[in-house]
Amino acid sequence: MKPLQTLSLALVTSLLPILTFAQLTPSPTYSPPSATAGLASSSSTPNTQWSNVLGNSLWFYDAQRSGKLDQGTYGNRVSWRNDSALQDGSDWGLDLTGGWYDAGDYIKATFPLGFTLFAIAWGAVTHGHGYDLANQAAYLDGTLRWGLDWLIKCHPQDDVLFVQVGNSDVDNAYWGGDQNIPNPRPAYPVNSSAPGTDVWASTSSAFSMASLLYTSNPSYNVTSSAAAPSGIANGTYASTLLSHAKTLYSVANSTSQSTFSESVPAVASAYSSSGYGDDLALAALSLALVTNSSTYYADAYRWYKNYSLSGTHAVWNWDSRTPALYVLFAEAATARPGLATGAGLATNLTGWQYEAEGWFDKIINGTLKNAYLTDGRLLYWSGDSDEASLNPAMAAAMLMFKYAPLASSSSKTAQYNSFAQSQLDYLMGKNPMNGEPRAIARTSLLIWSLFLASSSHSAAIYLVGQHPNSPQNPHSAMAAGGTNINDIRNSPPTEAHVLYGAMVGGPLANDRFWDWRDDWVQTEVALDYNAMIPTLAAMQLVNGTSDPYYVNVQAGTYSIPSGQPCDAALPCSNRLSGGAIAGIVVGIIVFLLLLAGLIWWRRKHIAARWRKRGV
Repeated sequence: MKPLQTLSLALVTSLLPILTFAQLTPSPTYSPPSATAGLASSSSTPNTQWSNVLGNSLWFYDAQRSGKLDQGTYGNRVSWRNDSALQDGSDWGLDLTGGWYDAGDYIKATFPLGFTLFAIAWGAVTHGHGYDLANQAAYLDGTLRWGLDWLIKCHPQDDVLFVQVGNSDVDNAYWGGDQNIPNPRPAYPVNSSAPGTDVWASTSSAFSMASLLYTSNPSYNVTSSAAAPSGIANGTYASTLLSHAKTLYSVANSTSQSTFSESVPAVASAYSSSGYGDDLALAALSLALVTNSSTYYADAYRWYKNYSLSGTHAVWNWDSRTPALYVLFAEAATARPGLATGAGLATNLTGWQYEAEGWFDKIINGTLKNAYLTDGRLLYWSGDSDEASLNPAMAAAMLMFKYAPLASSSSKTAQYNSFAQSQLDYLMGKNPMNGEPRAIARTSLLIWSLFLASSSHSAAIYLVGQHPNSPQNPHSAMAAGGTNINDIRNSPPTEAHVLYGAMVGGPLANDRFWDWRDDWVQTEVALDYNAMIPTLAAMQLVNGTSDPYYVNVQAGTYSIPSGQPCDAALPCSNRLSGGAIAGIVVGIIVFLLLLAGLIWWRRKHIAARWRKRGV
């Protein structure tokens, strides 16, 4: 191909498709209710609270939008957001405006975005009826198209894909609103000379799954209740998405292979990829499902074998797609058994059940490497959860809920549903965020269990704006309203805007949560953090689940723990944390009590020894 630097504006413009805005009109329109609405039990069907969780989680994506915000069917519904970053792509003679800001800052990143859009679309393919029940199908359509249309802009030639817009170092040095974002905002592409196998494949899988969602009558009958939202089908849009998916996969499959972060080191500080085998397998399998092609299925199985993806202990996140691959293979064996036989392979649902259940059972049995349950029962991966604890747990919950109807036995179905519900309940307030240090909580496990069993208690609800006990200070430059990067925590004292529906990073491994703006580990928000929340809420609506746990939680400011978090954002150096100090104190007290008991028990012997010594 020609070097990208020499492409003319006329050429790249001719390669861009005409983008279409969302086709559905919200009826009725939705705006997030105040946090106090989270105190009221729902007496209606569908459940009002789960409908609000779903509505708020999509509203969050509107709050993260970049570009001209009045475009689309329903325009800009976040009153405090402004048009921004309107020169993105100009350094390449391209229009790369639009899309979403990735997290609490202002870069736009393609690799985690592919993961996000895949997860949302995949959930909607099987649990789309939940969007209908909550009157959120139009907002789902608008959300997906806003992200997908930007990815289309980022793919102006077969092998060219822009992987980031904005300089991470410059962006991290700015704390302020969306009208003074620093310029220039460079755009970084991969191409055949600087390949990005992982990001090509990741973006392909997002396009494929979304194409399946927009396909009329996709016949993806995983379970009897599986259904896409009504009215979302659009053959023209599905065809456009599929064309990009095929091209990107072909490039990833035929070009010399490398991770995008190796080829474009300038973006590695924001997102650095560890490999591409899982991305290739997921891209091929997604294409197999939307095209009903056994050739793509054979590719997916080949990548699965060649990269030894069996028996993973890994998390499901933007850099690790293998656990989702197991569930998707199981769905394919159920809904499209002809794909395997057409590829000369056994249909073998049992084999994919074994693979998926091996991962799930290790989680539940506590035998998954580097993963365990915290004292408060949150699924925690050492390393992956250290800088965002809730995202891996919600990802596992979505996969368990999705797979449970396909499990090899009714007992496993019940077990997976129960465990997934426990993780969702933790997010929604069934957690020990009452300021107790971990060491004390361990000595009071029975008391804590009784405390949780009570009808009302104080805890944290980790979705912003959902309940009075939701985080008040998410790490978001847009929502905070301050400009002093040297005092993010206190300037301003109160967050200027409520970032409804955003799931924060979450508590530390000791279940303690500091609601501080400068602790980005615990309070930052991100597109991929929220990727499972719409599906989890839609699942509860489809299943007729009762109220979220937070309606049991009493209003009131939960206590900020004493001491320091001791995490990557606010390291403690060599100082002991409050929990460690409390543990030492408890240990000393226990030791003194045991010593006193021993002395009392041996008092006569000790007295005799003293009398003898006195003689």
